[in-house]
Amino acid sequence: MYLFTSEVVSPGHPDKCADIIADTIVDILLKNDKNSRVASEVFVAGNKVVIGGEVKSKHKLSKADYDNLVKNVLKNIGYDGAGYFTKKQCLHPDEVEVLVFLNEQSPDINQGVDQESGEIGAGDQGIMFGFASDESAEFMPAAISYARMLCDKVYAYAKSHPNELGVDIKTQVTIDYGTKENFENCKPQSIHTIVVSAPCVESMKIEDLRALIRKLIDDTKLPKELFNADKTKILINPTGKYVNHSSLHDSGLTGRKLIVDSFGGYAPIGGGAQSSKDYTKVDRSGLYAARWLAKNIVAAKLAKKCIVQLSYAIGVAKPTSVSVDCMGTNTKVSDEVLSDFVMQNYALTPNWICKQFALDKPSKETFLYADVAARGQVGQKDYPWEKLDAVEDFRKLLG
Repeated sequence: MYLFTSEVVSPGHPDKCADIIADTIVDILLKNDKNSRVASEVFVAGNKVVIGGEVKSKHKLSKADYDNLVKNVLKNIGYDGAGYFTKKQCLHPDEVEVLVFLNEQSPDINQGVDQESGEIGAGDQGIMFGFASDESAEFMPAAISYARMLCDKVYAYAKSHPNELGVDIKTQVTIDYGTKENFENCKPQSIHTIVVSAPCVESMKIEDLRALIRKLIDDTKLPKELFNADKTKILINPTGKYVNHSSLHDSGLTGRKLIVDSFGGYAPIGGGAQSSKDYTKVDRSGLYAARWLAKNIVAAKLAKKCIVQLSYAIGVAKPTSVSVDCMGTNTKVSDEVLSDFVMQNYALTPNWICKQFALDKPSKETFLYADVAARGQVGQKDYPWEKLDAVEDFRKLLG
């Protein structure tokens, strides 16, 4: 037995509420001024929502705009004040007080970001890691892929049945690889344990809740070769009935779910969050580029799994380093050759990444940063940085 576990939280988790509010601000500002510079952190505690940080944009939002934005986001997440949970059990939008503490972006930073040549310098120094694995159809590690599937299933049910479930949900999946060798070679053997925690209305019995969640698990269409309903250990609300939830009972903060947002702990992550930031912040754009590269390398069958690391210096456009590590699963081409190929063929400046994925043009037709905050920064096939449009480039290395 060799086990590995990943956790996922729903959009209704207080940390995710903070991320989604922050990225809704990014969406609105970029839609109205694609040159907006944004880093607006959000803190949710009790019925208070605090927005702070730096913004530079031609599009101005009033205090009333922020009030409406926050309340609409919370309603869309599922905190709609329908009355199935009392105002002591769960956050109600009409009770929320919004506090705004936003400043202009420092001109010392801006002079290095928006350069006279038209190039964009990195909005900060830092490191980013992209990862991909052939363990699942999404080229993601198995544990987080299946934890997301479960979370999506339970959350969708909660949104459509607010008279039964609340939207502050957590799921967790443990994969048994059998041996460390199987783990290293991306060969999951079975789903060992599933954990689901979901709030329910006070009138629901714990037995009924567990039966409901169990049915949702069975309906999630987990891979039959890995999920055996009779053998997988399933824990549903293991401490008992869970009624009190939301930020009234657990505060939330932007960027506190980096593992959930990325690779479930399977691979390294960089030092900064993505949510709340515009595309010049390489914590965001660098992650997307690194994930895109790693995914295309694995999809090209050059390796079974791959880590791509990028690093940047503030105000400098080109990355200070690029490295590819296939963790010993290379099929033909070495990590050194792959690293050199990436450096020679992809500029990886913030401006190049922005144009590659249209990061300055969030829209319902392409992607919205708020949706990315809700669903995870990587691993969703409809994101522009998840496209397999460089596979043929990498296959040229196979000769």
